[in-house]
Amino acid sequence: LAALRGSLGALCWSLAPLSLSLSLPGWRDSAPRPEREREGEDAPPTPTSVNYHFTRQCNYKCGFCFHTAKTSFVLPLEEAKRGLAMLKEAGMEKINFSGGEPFLQDRGEFVGKLVQFCKQELELPSVSIVSNGSLIRKQWFEKYGEYLDILAISCDSFDEDVNILIGRRQGKKNHVENLHKLRQWCREHAVAFKINSVINRFNVEEDMNDQIKALNPVRWKVFQCLLIEGENSGEDALREAEKFVISDEDFDRFLDRHKDVSCLVPESNQKMRDSYLILDEYMRFLNCRNGRKEPSKSILDVGVEAAIKFSGFDEKMFLRRGGKYVWSKADMKLDW
Repeated sequence: LAALRGSLGALCWSLAPLSLSLSLPGWRDSAPRPEREREGEDAPPTPTSVNYHFTRQCNYKCGFCFHTAKTSFVLPLEEAKRGLAMLKEAGMEKINFSGGEPFLQDRGEFVGKLVQFCKQELELPSVSIVSNGSLIRKQWFEKYGEYLDILAISCDSFDEDVNILIGRRQGKKNHVENLHKLRQWCREHAVAFKINSVINRFNVEEDMNDQIKALNPVRWKVFQCLLIEGENSGEDALREAEKFVISDEDFDRFLDRHKDVSCLVPESNQKMRDSYLILDEYMRFLNCRNGRKEPSKSILDVGVEAAIKFSGFDEKMFLRRGGKYVWSKADMKLDW
């Protein structure tokens, strides 16, 4: 009977171009079904843009941080590459490396090798990094700059006293002065420069128009301070961000004050919570829908499709907030 089923199965495959089908009790066609046959099914979202927080360690102590140093774990480089290759196979077009502080691991060599791998081997259209910028050296740009599309530097204030209040400071280094230096290095090495700002109680009244226009980033991402249970809020949290929280009305007033900044990209708490695909240091997707980070199983163990079903990712919200944009520096018309 088994032999007969095998023979009939082979016959079905040979007749497939003629759209003939044969169904036998106990025999299942294991071939992928055409897209039209899967219409109406709940297909998992495509990991078009992924934020990989490969480390939680950081040299800053920002009071509102919502991805805190709860572990010191970092995947071995080859395992990280394996996971990234799996994501590319599943449809990833953009990877963003974040932390913690990504340049803390091996003095930037770890993230540099990942950037080079994603651009050179995986040929991803966009590779980006979010950093506080304090540990980046010019030599890093000389070695890895050609593989990086976008460098986003976190800057919440152009007043150093406010940066100190927030915790965005290490030693005597001036965060704002360093920001201008990094802007110049990005220009010299053809890396698109971006600024991320978290709007909170200490900077909500600040006017940043002149400084942002002078730096001229490709994008200025403006986030509303967000509480995440177990990270910056609650009993088991490493931060207490409640004192940084602002109302929706406060956030809207800040946005209105900067409405003439052409590169402004505002993101409220509601937009942030469901529209980012976040991968933690174990390569687990983090579901933030319930106000805390609930991890899936690692893609290294169960695959991307199985893990992403538990990510809480809203693909429609991702597109609605403008998550997909011109993100490859090859397509940007920039005056380097």
